[in-house]
Amino acid sequence: MKVLVIAAHMDDEVLGMGGTIARHVKGGDQVAVCVVTQRAYGHRYTESDVRVEKNSARTAAKILGYRRLTFWDLPDERLDEKILSVIIPLEKEIQEFRPEVVYTTHRGDNNQDHRAVFHATMIACRSIARRPVRRLLCYEVPSSTEQAPPFPEYAFQPNFYVNITQTLPKKLRAMRAYRRELRPFPHPRSLQGLRALAQKRGVEIGFQAAEGFILVRDQWR
Repeated sequence: MKVLVIAAHMDDEVLGMGGTIARHVKGGDQVAVCVVTQRAYGHRYTESDVRVEKNSARTAAKILGYRRLTFWDLPDERLDEKILSVIIPLEKEIQEFRPEVVYTTHRGDNNQDHRAVFHATMIACRSIARRPVRRLLCYEVPSSTEQAPPFPEYAFQPNFYVNITQTLPKKLRAMRAYRRELRPFPHPRSLQGLRALAQKRGVEIGFQAAEGFILVRDQWR
């Protein structure tokens, strides 16, 4: 099975579904991760910062076990200005890689880039496309998803869970590769915070640890 993970930023793929990626790899699936933006700090870009983050992403990929990692280098914090800039490379990736399963960010996240990636994914993966994606899911990103305002339209309410009891250690190891993005507990991007969220999602479904998703479409024939 071919699996495509769309990450607005370097580290979203690990924060949101590092354990699930490791499970896909362990199960023999081909996993591709596309990172949409460069990394800006203080609303500024530097070549050294971007280089460090890309190396962190490559290290995390090795830990999780997947090989296909691409960077689109679009401007961080500005994807909502022109969603077409995301749609075009995403459509190209889907045509070339031909994924059966696509994971994307959640439409209610408190981050404009995450929301833009979601909307671009809905367009690129529409069911009437020439090569429709069979299964489409949204993942949550700690420090963004739970920070959304308390209105129903922003809520992340998972209806699909993956048992990551065995792969949670890999997820935490992969997150350690993003040293600049880690925060001390009780920040959601702390290792303890990620473990606590995995346990919470696990409790919701009867596992010791899990990652939760919103299943948008399931089209298996």
